[in-house]
Amino acid sequence: MLMAHPAVLKNLIEQYETLRDLRAEDGSDAVRRRMDDIAYTLCVSTGTRDVDAALVAARHQLPGTETGDDSLLAP
Repeated sequence: MLMAHPAVLKNLIEQYETLRDLRAEDGSDAVRRRMDDIAYTLCVSTGTRDVDAALVAARHQLPGTETGDDSLLAP
């Protein structure tokens, strides 16, 4: 499986978290659509089907990240 560059994953995580915060304040359709796009890209980049699992997987692929607890990825 191809793996996304850590810089790309970090950027996607930051965008998703920013949009999530913005959606809580704004809730506009444009923010929701962009958030859906970022979530899809995260899922494709990490080989997952759920944005929460994608966020965990992406964070585990970042340099300096402890990977000792992967309980959220268990089936």
